[in-house]
Amino acid sequence: MVLLHVLFEHAAGYALFAVKEVEEIGMLLPQVEESVLSIGKFNGMVSLAAFFPFKSAQGALENMNAISEGVVHADLKLFLETNLPLSGKKKAVLGVSDAKIGAALQEEFSVSIQTGGVVAEIGRGLRLHFHSLVKGLTAQAASKAQLGLGHSYSRAKVKFNVNRVDNMIIQSIALLDQLDKDINTFSMRVREWYGYHFPELIKVVPDNSMYCRLAQLIGNRKELSEESLESLEEVVMDSAKAQAILDASRSSMGMDISPIDLINIERFSDRVVSLAAYRLELQEYLRSKMSQVAPNLAALIGEVVGARLISHAGSLTNLAKYPASTVQILGAEKALFRALKTRGNTPKYGLIFHSTFIGRAAAKNKGRISRYLANKCTIASRIDCFSEVPTSVFGDKLRGQVEERLSFYETGDVPRKNVDVMKEALKEVSSKIQPQVTACERLGGTLNRTSTVENGDADVTSVKKKKKKQAAEEMEVQVEEAPAAENGAEDTPGKKKKKRKAEVQAEAAAADNGVEETDTPAKKKKKRKTETMDVEPAEEIPETPVSEKKKKKKKKEAAE
Repeated sequence: MVLLHVLFEHAAGYALFAVKEVEEIGMLLPQVEESVLSIGKFNGMVSLAAFFPFKSAQGALENMNAISEGVVHADLKLFLETNLPLSGKKKAVLGVSDAKIGAALQEEFSVSIQTGGVVAEIGRGLRLHFHSLVKGLTAQAASKAQLGLGHSYSRAKVKFNVNRVDNMIIQSIALLDQLDKDINTFSMRVREWYGYHFPELIKVVPDNSMYCRLAQLIGNRKELSEESLESLEEVVMDSAKAQAILDASRSSMGMDISPIDLINIERFSDRVVSLAAYRLELQEYLRSKMSQVAPNLAALIGEVVGARLISHAGSLTNLAKYPASTVQILGAEKALFRALKTRGNTPKYGLIFHSTFIGRAAAKNKGRISRYLANKCTIASRIDCFSEVPTSVFGDKLRGQVEERLSFYETGDVPRKNVDVMKEALKEVSSKIQPQVTACERLGGTLNRTSTVENGDADVTSVKKKKKKQAAEEMEVQVEEAPAAENGAEDTPGKKKKKRKAEVQAEAAAADNGVEETDTPAKKKKKRKTETMDVEPAEEIPETPVSEKKKKKKKKEAAE
């Protein structure tokens, strides 16, 4: 007979339910589905076999993290080993809601696992009536446990974000692109609006931000005079242009404008100027952020293009995982799939087209240099992603390689090999990191001295212990040989040598004991223990030779 058990994971703990009666064929009938909704009928289908409450919120979070990753936690393993009937006439089948944790449980316990079908419907009923099936658990307590675990689980997932530093770069480059569009649109609106009053200014000053600053400064063109020439020069940075603006204002064909309209134009141009100033600050922030997160990529291809590559890939880690062929056409996906559909020529470059290298290359070499640049970008992104100490040495070296490749296409000069360039970069990095390491060692030198002294003391005491062990063993041999000497037995020359050695080593041991008197009582206790441990095996040595000699002596005396 097959007995089905269903494992249910709740914020309060683990629960194991034994399924009494279930009809797999009629489970999908509407009448049977309604029986799951009523607690009275559902009680006849399942019964609580065991319940393991979590001891703390931290324990609940650890268990839920393990389940979400498909790992069997120690608490879950103990719970199932205790309560699931794994042996006997009745074969146990365990039903779980998640196939991932089901596979891990099957590997751990070698029990048949069931997911979906009946288990899914029973799980639906358990989620609905769990607080009624477990004694002492109220609906309010269950909802509080679910809410607390949900908050802690979400907080842990948000914190555990490997690419959290990249998010700032992605948002900054997106805002930078949006600001460019907005400033361009607003500047065109200022040009059109102020052009009714002073149309000649558009031809003299083509730059958008400068035009907005001049519109804010000039106001009514009739009020311009020789006195305002210096302020115009400060904005335009050119005396000839400032004089041209003054001359154009005197002979302008623009319409007159009311003060209220002029106030609105000035306020709007002030907003555009402030947006342009903020864009410069944001670009500086992006440059500093790129130098911290991806210094090699920024040194190779520029901060803006590097940030666009990271944004398009989703993170620096994703960009590091891409092959060079993908990085080359990153941003030209529509053109690629259109070319594949129409069987035309595939694009040679995507976002890396904005790099200066491709613009400087000849038309026939654009594809070759884009492929080479994508290769170097992949190397730089991987170094940035997986290196512990951020440095731009590799990026500078890679940039030099791209420059050499460009000159090779133009003049034919053979570039250096990649191995040699990387060796130079590694030497530079090691020379830069070494002073930092030495400084840290100097700072920590005083702390390390005490630990080295303690280690030296430990080494000395260990040597002394070894000497003492040897002395104790030889003293035991001497004690065993002493009765034979008293009885007048003739000692062999080997035994005399042993005696002499034992005497010398005993004196050395005595000297060591004199030195060791300064040791702590704890060390003395340890030494006594080692001595007793050494003496015990000596007692087990059989003393048969001594007893045989005694017998021989007795026989000789009796014969005499």
